[in-house]
Formats: sequence, structure tokens, C-alpha cells
Amino acid sequence: MHFLPSLNALAMVATAGSAPIAAENNTEPLWLWIIFGAVVVASLIIDLFAHNKSHNDSLKSAAIWSAVWIGLAIVFGLAVWPIIGTEHVSQYFTAYLLEKSLSVDNLFVFIVIFSFFKIDVHQQRRVLFWGIMGALIMRALFIFLGVELLLHFKWLFYLFGAFLVFTGVKLLKSGDDEVKPEEQFIYKFALKHLPICDSDSTHFFHVENGKRMVTKLFLVLLVVETTDLMFAVDSIPAVLAVSQDMFVVYTSNIFAILGLRALYFLLAGVMSHLRFLNVGLAIVLAFIGVKMILAGPEIAFLGIPAPGIHIDPTVSLAIVGSILAIAIIASLIAQRREKKLAAASADSHDAGQGSAAVKTEENASQAQSQSEEAAPDLAAQSTDESATAGESATVDESADEAPKEAPQAEEAASEAKSAPGE
Repeated sequence: MHFLPSLNALAMVATAGSAPIAAENNTEPLWLWIIFGAVVVASLIIDLFAHNKSHNDSLKSAAIWSAVWIGLAIVFGLAVWPIIGTEHVSQYFTAYLLEKSLSVDNLFVFIVIFSFFKIDVHQQRRVLFWGIMGALIMRALFIFLGVELLLHFKWLFYLFGAFLVFTGVKLLKSGDDEVKPEEQFIYKFALKHLPICDSDSTHFFHVENGKRMVTKLFLVLLVVETTDLMFAVDSIPAVLAVSQDMFVVYTSNIFAILGLRALYFLLAGVMSHLRFLNVGLAIVLAFIGVKMILAGPEIAFLGIPAPGIHIDPTVSLAIVGSILAIAIIASLIAQRREKKLAAASADSHDAGQGSAAVKTEENASQAQSQSEEAAPDLAAQSTDESATAGESATVDESADEAPKEAPQAEEAASEAKSAPGE
């Protein structure tokens, strides 16, 4: 998994941002590489067995393990400080901070991949572990190749620097682009050429009817590894712009990757809130690209003189750390402001609904009061109408009885007239 750097290569490579260093100051002893290898192997064993339990999905556990991995990287840097010197240890922490930040940004893509394939949390841990194993090997090959290329082709300093500036601008413009795993070439190739079983196996391979087939989990691992390979194309030139010392570059990369799994579960629910991280990373990449160009060597066959502008590694560390800190703080402030606005909007909405309810109650109460006030008048009016109706009925009855009494009066008068004649 690890390889020993060529002493000749380490002796001849100069660090970007500083003057060329003598051979004895640019080589690390064999025992230091052995200690580093032992630390990495022990870390992987711990990550595989002790940290591979279901209870480690909790936010608290992920936070503890993230702190452990970050603390381990810091302790390692401080431990090798007396051996590799102040300049190299500054480069180590700068490269670590840069790689860690790029890894955090890459976790956004991993979330999209796992969501697309509907991978549960337990299987996510497996994929991330083996993804890290693959990253250890790929980063070693990329770093070795990059150091050797810069050693033999000095003009690549300017090409790498320009590429980093371009990457920074591209990242700034495409920060909100949607990631589509189904459009990756490797995914389409696998669907077309690999035997894929339909079962939801928890393994990478499955035997069906005597035939070995790949599972959906293997496709996810394939997409994750390919994605990490594309990330390495951006991140390795960035870290080589900080230092070309094999030990500094490789150790900073590996320690940034080791805590990736715990960091994923810690930030999975809040990474969408780090909206300005892309902006910070874009500025950092552009800064490191410009720094690499300004510290580039003389290209005699092209007639390009060495710019000779070197930025101290400690200053670079302070600048990179400040940019990333500002991006994170700005993201948190924006998130808090949005929460306050949302809360105020909700309160205003509730207040509006409450006001409407109060107004409705007032209208109902007013209507009831008016109804109660009108009740006596209506009762009196009803009484008057009843009395009037009674009087009218009496008059009508008197009128009806009058015709009946008239014939009786006439008969009495007729009898009175006839009485004397008799």
C-alpha cells in the first residue's frame, strides 16, 4: 500500500513557494515511513472493526470519531516537526487543511450517489471503507506520478498552476450543478457489459445459477471509486502546489482521507447548510494556483525566467485557513438568518390567523348583542300586532252580528203596531 520514495527524486525536487532545499533537508528516514505505515494500518483496523458497529451511526459517535481522526493528524504533524522542520510541517498542515476541505465538499456527491441507489446506512459504511482503501492506493500512484513529472518537466509547474486557477473558476460557477450518477460513463459501461443480479445482496458479488454476478452494491462502489478518481485529478495538483515532498504530500492526503467515513455521518444532515464552502474552496484553489505559478522555475528552452516570488508556507497556511474559516462562518450566519426569517414569517402568519379568529369572534359577539337588543322590540311589535289583530277580529264579529239583530228589531216593531187594533 505504501512505497518508499526515491532519494534522488526527493533530493532534487524543490518545494513550491520556497527556495530549493538541500538534499539532506528534503529526505525522510526509512523508519519514519515505517512508523507512518504502522499508524495507518492500525487506524484502518480500528476503523474496520471498532468503528464498524451499528451504534456508530449516531451523531455523537460520529463527532467523537471525527475529533479522534483530526486529533491524530495534528499529533502526527507535531511529532514529526523536529524531524522534517518548520517549513515542511507548515506545508503538511496546509496540505491537510486543503485536502480535508476538498473531502468535505466531495461528501455532497457521495450523499447524492447513496440516495440515487437507495443504499441503507449499514451498507454505506461498507462502501465508504472500501472506497477509502481504493483511495489510499490511487492517491499513492497519483502523488508519485505527479512528483516525478514535476521533477523531470519543470514547465508543468505553470500548467498545474493554470489548471488550479481554471478549476477554482469552474468550481465557483458550477457550485449548484446537479450531480447525476446515472450519467457517469463507468455506470453506463457496467450496465452494458457486466452481469448484474437483481437481488438486493449485501455483498459485492453474488452467485446465481452457478454464475458469478456483480450486485448493486458493487456498482455503487464502482461509481464512488470513479468519483474519487476524478476528485484526485483536482486535489493532487492542489497539494503538489503546496509541496512536492513525497512524505508531506502523501501523509497529509492519507490523514485527510482516514476520517472521511466518520465525517460523512457527522455532516450528512448539515452539509447543505455549508452553502459558501464551494466559494471558499474556489478561492483557495485559485490562490494556490497563482502561488504555484509565481514560484515556478526557469524554463530555459522557452525563454521563461523564474518569477522568483515565494510565499512563506506559514503565510500560506494562515491564508488558506482564514479563507475556509470565513466561508464556514458566513454559511452558518446565513443559515441562522434564514431560520430567524422563517420563524418571524411563521409568527406573522400565526398572528394573522389569530387576528382573523378574534375578528370573527368579535363579529359573532356583536351580532349576538344586536340580536339580544332587538328581541324586546320584536316582542313588543309582536304584542302590538296581536292586539291590533284582536281588535280587528272584534269589530268584524260585531259587524257580522249586526245584520242578524236587524230583522229581530223589525219583527218587534210590527208586533207593537198590531197590538192596539186587537
